[in-house]
Amino acid sequence: MTIPTDSIQHAASGTSGTRTARHRLINIDNGGTLTDICVMDGDNVIRTKTLTTPHDLSQCLFDGLRKASVAIYGNEDLEALLLSTAAIRYSTTQGTNALVERKGPRLGLVVGGTLSAAQVRDADGAADLFDAVIGSRAVTLSGDSPEADVVRAVGELAASGANRLVVAIGGPRRVELEQRLKRKLLRSFPPHLLGALPILYAHEIADDASDVRRTWTALFNAFLHPAMERFLYSAEQKLRDARAQSPLLVFRNDGYAGRVAKTIALKTYSSGPRGGMEGARVLARHYGLTHLLSMDIGGTTTDIGVVDERGVRADRRGNVEGVATSFALCDVVSAGVGGSSIIRVAGERIAVGPESVGSAPGPACFGLGGTQATITDAFTLSGLLDPASFFGGKLQLDKARARQAVHAHVADPLKMGDLEALAAMEAAWVKKVADSLTAYASIRPDTTLAAFGGAGALVACRVAEAIGVKRVLIPGLAAVFSAYGISFSDVGHSFSAPLAEATDSALAAAMDTLFTQASRAMFGEDAAIDDCRLVYTIEATGADGRSSEHAVTGTTLPAGLAPDATLSVSLTAIKRMPQATLDGRFDETGHQPAVAHGTRRVVVDGREAELPLYRVEDQPKGVAVRAAGPAVLEEAFFTGRIDAGWHFDINSAGDILLSSGTENE
Repeated sequence: MTIPTDSIQHAASGTSGTRTARHRLINIDNGGTLTDICVMDGDNVIRTKTLTTPHDLSQCLFDGLRKASVAIYGNEDLEALLLSTAAIRYSTTQGTNALVERKGPRLGLVVGGTLSAAQVRDADGAADLFDAVIGSRAVTLSGDSPEADVVRAVGELAASGANRLVVAIGGPRRVELEQRLKRKLLRSFPPHLLGALPILYAHEIADDASDVRRTWTALFNAFLHPAMERFLYSAEQKLRDARAQSPLLVFRNDGYAGRVAKTIALKTYSSGPRGGMEGARVLARHYGLTHLLSMDIGGTTTDIGVVDERGVRADRRGNVEGVATSFALCDVVSAGVGGSSIIRVAGERIAVGPESVGSAPGPACFGLGGTQATITDAFTLSGLLDPASFFGGKLQLDKARARQAVHAHVADPLKMGDLEALAAMEAAWVKKVADSLTAYASIRPDTTLAAFGGAGALVACRVAEAIGVKRVLIPGLAAVFSAYGISFSDVGHSFSAPLAEATDSALAAAMDTLFTQASRAMFGEDAAIDDCRLVYTIEATGADGRSSEHAVTGTTLPAGLAPDATLSVSLTAIKRMPQATLDGRFDETGHQPAVAHGTRRVVVDGREAELPLYRVEDQPKGVAVRAAGPAVLEEAFFTGRIDAGWHFDINSAGDILLSSGTENE
């Protein structure tokens, strides 16, 4: 792929399917600092970025769409863009941030049967979270007649300040008892009354044999639901008012998208990073990479994941804030280090993050009121970032403010000069990123590091050296890669149910139930179930707690299941969406020398150096080019320093491979 200066990236092969009046596909990743937009338009990808507006996320959503319309039409025409769009897929960090900051409703918990509040609190990694979101707002019903106690329990929790409740009963009769309690509470607290509390019953969110895991799934969902509901329905209505012809599709952590009304709030948790992993999965398959370690470095966090021979690393019982849930979730971790992470002196050393200045007030060099030092300030002062071209030339960087911040928070406290302070800040930042990568994944001889996000390419060579990796893949759309990755998702929904017994008849009955649920869900997505791809799997959990998954191809149990295993069956129904196809290789012959665009004076290792500057947009289109470091590689929305001993290849598709030494030469 090649990237012209008009913010339109031309794909060598277009999206599948025919071009219609509503042919465009919009993909949006709402991050904590920046919001990224990719519009798939036949053979083109239009991409742009805008600052996230945390006070009103719909503002940055529409700011980005308007900017995309300018790139397409030459002038702002939001209505024309929306009228020509077949689907809008959206991911947001709203839910992730709410849990991290513990900003949400005051939950109350009602438990009974064989389940106690102590069991819920004592789950692995759950104690601190339980104390923060529930605390003393938990009531245990009597075992024999829970209906007699439940009205009193709800009254007590409401009086203690709870404004949203979860009811979870343990034991084999959990569904029956929760349904009885629901009928009782509906009579006592009719939902049409203004003072009625929203109540979520655990069996309605997940049919999981683990009572504790199912309860935490319900608690997480109850915590996330209000904010997600308010924003997503509001955004969808505003899109309709702006003449959008298609419903808003919410991209989820499971790698699928669905309508707002069909989306479980919990599955939006960490959905943005999953978008990046979808893109990484497609790149790994296209380039034949067997172990791709990804680092998506944004303003606030570095999101880390792995794609290996089995695909995107995921957990069948995914963790949220370290606590197991009933849902399969992508195994992505977010480290508190990014382009806007605060860098300060703690004692005699430099500390990086996890606190971030975000987009407001942002790094000091943004000139928006920020005064804390960040790595963005350091690289502005070092010369790596050009104040005139940063952020596509739309955000002028202020070197004087960057210098003030670096002096006040690093250089002066440590009695360092400018050059020494910049080198120390870079070293501390690189170490934080590298340590986060190696804490998550083991480095293999075949490991390739994928660097994307707005800050992913900055000093990717140094990060790779720190973890012992010799190849770094920078996607051509690195700065908006999570939004681009969302474009490889389909519309889909998953359902699961435990098997009461390990028999073929029990399996057939469960599959029928799941098929009915999936049919209803996909009907709500304007898809007939007969037109969907259906994937059935069985999870077998042994007495030691270890689980294994087995494909189901008929209505017969797979062979080899342990006789004492606890079984559950799952169904995922998938409606295919048009997707881009990739082109380009890194074994292309006939490399041309990359075209330099002058030089840039940059501080490297505490010394100033005049480095050749290579602008991605200036390279010949559709031709593989190569150059050796030290150098600066710059694109409209990202900048990377190519260190001595490294060289870069840009292939005909616009993707970039950094190689150390003689690697790939």
